[in-house]
Amino acid sequence: METLTINAKGISVTVDLTVGHLADMAVDVDGRQLRPLHRAPWIDEPRETLPQDLPAGTVRLSGDFLCAPFSRSDVEEAPLHGWPANSPWDVVASEATVDGWRAVFRLQRKVMGATVDKILTLRDDHPFLYQEHVFSGGSGAISVAHHPMTVMKDGGRLAFSPKRFAATPDDSLEPDPARGRSLLAYPSRSTDLTRFPTAGGGTLDLTDYRMDQSREDFVTLVEADHDGPGWTALARKAEADLVLVLKNPAELPVTMLWVSNGGRDYAPWSGRHRGVLGIEDGRTALGHAASLGDNWLKREGVATAFALGEGRSVSFRHVIGALPLSGGEAPRDVATAQGRMRLTAADGSVRNVAFDSDFLRIGQAVPV
Repeated sequence: METLTINAKGISVTVDLTVGHLADMAVDVDGRQLRPLHRAPWIDEPRETLPQDLPAGTVRLSGDFLCAPFSRSDVEEAPLHGWPANSPWDVVASEATVDGWRAVFRLQRKVMGATVDKILTLRDDHPFLYQEHVFSGGSGAISVAHHPMTVMKDGGRLAFSPKRFAATPDDSLEPDPARGRSLLAYPSRSTDLTRFPTAGGGTLDLTDYRMDQSREDFVTLVEADHDGPGWTALARKAEADLVLVLKNPAELPVTMLWVSNGGRDYAPWSGRHRGVLGIEDGRTALGHAASLGDNWLKREGVATAFALGEGRSVSFRHVIGALPLSGGEAPRDVATAQGRMRLTAADGSVRNVAFDSDFLRIGQAVPV
């Protein structure tokens, strides 16, 4: 069995068990079927046609997956984004509940000696996937991130929960013009997400995903102090929907945006990976060793790893959803309470949808 599909009323999710990626997600609402997650164009191509040194997680790149560590595995040997993104998971349980479905998966390998479980919950008539990951035992510390990816045919508009600032790393994703291109300035930062410095000396609006800008960019948004959930909302124009990604900022204090719009010319990307946006909520710097040592986020007071230990479990939660939307504008605000999500539009109009407002609680997390 290479995949497992779980269902509740109005929603289904398929897991690729070979690498633990969410291969598909379908939300049926108002007579429409929404598919918020991306699937790499080369997944169905013969393996021998792809570069032989690709990690399994890149070969099977889809939907969302757990990164542990995020980026370079330079403390414990593993591929890019760690074994949770690149190796098989077993099905521990998959069963109906009184109001939906719950499935538990376990990584066949251990991470820093810890057992890793993935718990997926669907609720009837909720257009959301509720995820939890649990690390049990182990030693040392681990950086983590979710890696949900969506894709657009004609771009979209973004909105976020309050952020302190946005910052790019020291080096761009594609510094060699013979291989690809990036547009943002590296390193740089801005407290105004609509005016981020570019390499050419101008500014770029991080809230506007434009298809006419061929680029491969990466920028980290640091959560501000506030009482609500951390959230990212993407209004996809051609798809006429709203993709929502939510977190508990105490658990996952940064949101990293990966803009992949034809900015890589080499295989397997080959200029065809277009309209893709990674919305990567994490507790991490770039690379495992950097996350455990001194780094720029720690100097800003931001935790970049979870401490592991025998007899200790660490958990963190995450939500992905989709709703129909006309007009192509992201909401001004997202709030959750009393079993509902309240979305406030730019014109002040309010929309309420079913949401488990108790889900994004603080896990038993020890920061590093």
